Amino acid sequence: MIPAYAKPFTYQVPWKSSSVHYGGHRGTQRGLGFEFKGNVSLIDYPDARRMDIRQTLRDPYEQVQVRVFNQDNTTPIFAICDLSSSMQFKGRVRKLDIAKEIAASVAYSAFEVGDLFSLICYDKTVIEDMTLTLNRNVQQSFETIEQLSQVHGMNIGCEGILEVPQYLSQHKGLVFWISDFHMPLALIEQALSAMSIHQLVPIVLWDEHEYLKLPKFGFGNMIDPETGLQKTIFFREAVRQQFIAAFEQRKQALNALFSKFETQAVFISNQYKPEMMSHYFEEMMG
Repeated sequence: MIPAYAKPFTYQVPWKSSSVHYGGHRGTQRGLGFEFKGNVSLIDYPDARRMDIRQTLRDPYEQVQVRVFNQDNTTPIFAICDLSSSMQFKGRVRKLDIAKEIAASVAYSAFEVGDLFSLICYDKTVIEDMTLTLNRNVQQSFETIEQLSQVHGMNIGCEGILEVPQYLSQHKGLVFWISDFHMPLALIEQALSAMSIHQLVPIVLWDEHEYLKLPKFGFGNMIDPETGLQKTIFFREAVRQQFIAAFEQRKQALNALFSKFETQAVFISNQYKPEMMSHYFEEMMG
């Protein structure tokens, strides 16, 4: 059964897949596809259905020529979920519940195309019980993703992101990193570098109550964007403006870092809509 919150989107990959399995993306293997690769002799590729009469008549060695196409192949799709304590923040909706929706959306989208899907969850380490290897079992994926609703740990770090690369495929894949990225920039850069053979899509979950809808006067709780730790602060207008400016500077710093690795982030606040992801890929491939 497909959960109501699992809503697919349309995605594309800007490279040729090296997979040998038939799928929906351009590939490097010979096979049944639409991308013309060239002509070879019938001896080298014995498929008479693809005989090219015109090239056969032109061949100086009088060999029968056949047309060869690149096969459309699968691409490994990964959803990496940050389960550290800062993801427990709740304004209108808890960040981790939005992450659950996005992960299910990625899984369903991969299933619709026929791609392999993997879920990798981490906090201070990779969480084996909530990590799935590449598979086509969408029901199992949904059942594991649903477990995100039961995660309520606090004071838990995010260093496990550095273990994630060893759980990724050796072949280039599409990796959706779902996090609020409330971690040191040096840690993010180290992780991006370790995953650089893949196409990364950082999905940044921020909540307006973290920085835009703060108390104008009085005590309030805030998440430190650098450490993920919660602090109690006495707010007044000047302090409120400082937090808004800090988040804007943080956004600029993240965008600069992602650009360094030739990717762009999707910033999501309060509500996830699959159309956001479809639009992201339309712009990326445009």
